[in-house]
Amino acid sequence: MSGGAASSGAPHTPPKVFSSCRAAVFRTNLFFSQPRNGTFFKPEISTLLTVSSRSFSREPWKDKKNSTKIKSTCGFQLSSDFGEESSDGDCIVVNFYRFVYIKDPEEEVAKHLSFLQGRDIHGRIYVNEQGINAQYSGPSKDALAYVNWLKEDDQFSDISVQISSAVSGHAFPRLKLRYKSSLVQLEGGISHLPLLDPAMRATPLPPSEWKKKLQAANNVDHSFSEEDGSDNIWKFLLLDVRNGYEWDVGHFHGAQRPDVDCFRSTSFGLSESEQVASDPLAGVDKDHTDVLMYCTGGIRCDVYSTILRQRGFRNLYTLQGGVSHYLKCEGPVEWVGNLFVFDSRLSMPPPAYKPEAVANGANGAELPSEKRTFASCYICGLRVHELRHRNCANLDCNLLFLSCSSCVEEFRGCCCLDCKSAPRLRPVLPGHQRYQKWHIYRDAVVQSKLLI
Repeated sequence: MSGGAASSGAPHTPPKVFSSCRAAVFRTNLFFSQPRNGTFFKPEISTLLTVSSRSFSREPWKDKKNSTKIKSTCGFQLSSDFGEESSDGDCIVVNFYRFVYIKDPEEEVAKHLSFLQGRDIHGRIYVNEQGINAQYSGPSKDALAYVNWLKEDDQFSDISVQISSAVSGHAFPRLKLRYKSSLVQLEGGISHLPLLDPAMRATPLPPSEWKKKLQAANNVDHSFSEEDGSDNIWKFLLLDVRNGYEWDVGHFHGAQRPDVDCFRSTSFGLSESEQVASDPLAGVDKDHTDVLMYCTGGIRCDVYSTILRQRGFRNLYTLQGGVSHYLKCEGPVEWVGNLFVFDSRLSMPPPAYKPEAVANGANGAELPSEKRTFASCYICGLRVHELRHRNCANLDCNLLFLSCSSCVEEFRGCCCLDCKSAPRLRPVLPGHQRYQKWHIYRDAVVQSKLLI
């Protein structure tokens, strides 16, 4: 059962991630390398620009001048300007999704492409009969113009929009807007799931209610149980509906690390046996357990909750808007670490979403220090404080892994000794820099051999 926090004992070395999922869920900028002891994750991103303290000290939604208002479920308005230091040219990252019946999705795609013609938008926008799923970046003027245009359509008028700083420049390499049979990738597809029926999805909890429920659960005991006034013991289970490597850089206090390399292979609650170590829902009392589900933006929870409904789980709750929305509304209360994001930023610290929360002391300090320092170096197992993955310098491996600075230096940016002695090595990149597209290094190696 879920409920144990990150262990404060001897650090563990997490298994190599992305080891059985060949489908490129985010094909725009995330690809897979050739397998070496498995199949690995290959982000095809040109650079990752350093996050400056100035980026997180700004309060981008304060300026009211010439602003375009977008509804937010935190009780305030989001404007199109970034304050006195910013302009319409500053890049932001926008995320939203909406389950709604679209009669002609191909026509819908054409309308969106037409509107975005000439606008500086990069990202992934997928449309099908079940709705829309979008993550993109662009100058605030263009990025918010698209949202406002979309909300003029009645079927998208109430979409919940998540906005965050792009740090610097675009967070995606290019725009990919098309029809896609599944808004998220899941084994067997999702077209047969009752996503359009809100009653079949989990009950969404606003961030404030989620925080109260989570704090109450964490204050009971490690099994998250309490008396409900009857002979039954009502239990709580915190379910991280993400990948294990996402948990490695940040998670809610009390969440078990998911034994999942790729969301499409998620199988929580599907075990026939009551005792399966990799399934936190195995053997759970479906009638008397509140399952609190969370993910980055909310869509994975909404999709998977319909499967759990069909499997008989009665008390399902999701975090409305996902972790990104929670951090913006509540700050990092009960949250440990950073938030993994599927774009060039890769890892976002809580102050990126709510700077004032940290300034006012809501920085998770109520958690014991051993719970706040949880991440381990993939190579030596020691604790790491830099919660940001890096790619193995071996071009034929490209494993995404966490590493301490000592191991980065000793292994020359590689994940193991075998990779360190591999024939096709890229230079070690300092700090938060990211490798350029893999074929650039491949072509450089070929060119160097021709010159010999």
